[in-house]
Amino acid sequence: MFNTLLDQIAADQATETHRHAYNAAFDELGLAWHWDASVYARLQAETRGADAVRTYLETEQAHLLRAYDAQFLVDAIEAAKARCDGEMAHQRAQGAPAGIRNRFPAAFA
Repeated sequence: MFNTLLDQIAADQATETHRHAYNAAFDELGLAWHWDASVYARLQAETRGADAVRTYLETEQAHLLRAYDAQFLVDAIEAAKARCDGEMAHQRAQGAPAGIRNRFPAAFA
């Protein structure tokens, strides 16, 4: 029972970390998007990773597809997400200085 609870806590933390990394990526790319927990959960229920980004683009930001190739946007978002995820993980391991905590406040809440 206790191990199951710990596994669930770890899974929830991983989910939140990924969600915050996506939000940081959107900010880095100048996209005025924010995935709250319910949006992220809905997307994850349908699909994962790059496919979730593509689904969001097609359903919520379709106007961008008139100017940009969908795969270009997905690749840019996923690359920025990977950078942000790595930076946040590194900073958590190092005890996150104030500048990083200010840039990604939700990741350290």
